[in-house]
Amino acid sequence: MNSPPRRGSPNTQRGSGDARPPGTQAEHGPRRGRPERAGPGVPAAPGGGVWLHGLHPVAAALANPARRLKRLLLTEEAEAALAARLPKPWRIAPERVERARFATFLPEDSVHQGAALLAEPLPDMPLDRALDHGSGPVLVLDQVTDPRNVGAILRSAAAFGAAALVMQDRHAPPETGALARAASGALEIVPVVREVNLSRALESLKKAGLWVVGLAGEAPVTLAQAGLGGRRVALVLGAEGEGMRRLTREHCDELCRLPIAPEMESLNVSAAAAVALYELARG
Repeated sequence: MNSPPRRGSPNTQRGSGDARPPGTQAEHGPRRGRPERAGPGVPAAPGGGVWLHGLHPVAAALANPARRLKRLLLTEEAEAALAARLPKPWRIAPERVERARFATFLPEDSVHQGAALLAEPLPDMPLDRALDHGSGPVLVLDQVTDPRNVGAILRSAAAFGAAALVMQDRHAPPETGALARAASGALEIVPVVREVNLSRALESLKKAGLWVVGLAGEAPVTLAQAGLGGRRVALVLGAEGEGMRRLTREHCDELCRLPIAPEMESLNVSAAAAVALYELARG
């Protein structure tokens, strides 16, 4: 017999990026705007900047007027590919470099495609202003710490018309090249809101007219059965394995689950976000 999902699990399973003991750098990472440390033996980005790498993230940042740019490094092939995506002139002049140069300031496993952009982190956006970004749902992440998962969730949020992504300031990854790479340009599209108190943020969302739905594996009804048509939803997803914290759950208007097959206990949090956003868009 298959065991039921763990209490609090948002139909997710623990991923390698979130399987870290409390108090590690990944869980209590630097706040947005601090220098990104690329990796062992690789210097931090200068002046509080962040190195965005890969053609999609670099092109999206170049096209975003809110992004303050510092340096653009490209190989000859990357410059041609970037110009095909985003015709010149650009807001910053590129510097032609050899591919080996990227190893001096990016982690060795970075898939940079010969393109890197040093930029300032995007400015923090207040919650009320982010709600005006669109009429779609709002995603709320409760201690999801893996930057690759957050990036993938941002990508789904952009694909399905989410208005904003809300995270707690402390228990969330900072803006990094890895997060931007996983987001594939969505970091420039979907506003990211960082709140000190997530429960207070949920109450603010309620006052703004949103129906707060927590995704939990043990919930009595599925997202499709909840009858959310016509309501603007704030969808809350908890950390893989642990799920939402008690206070976060108590501030939800309703708990729902995804109807996954009993042979699989759960989904990765980014996959669960994509399925839930599709269901909301379909409904």
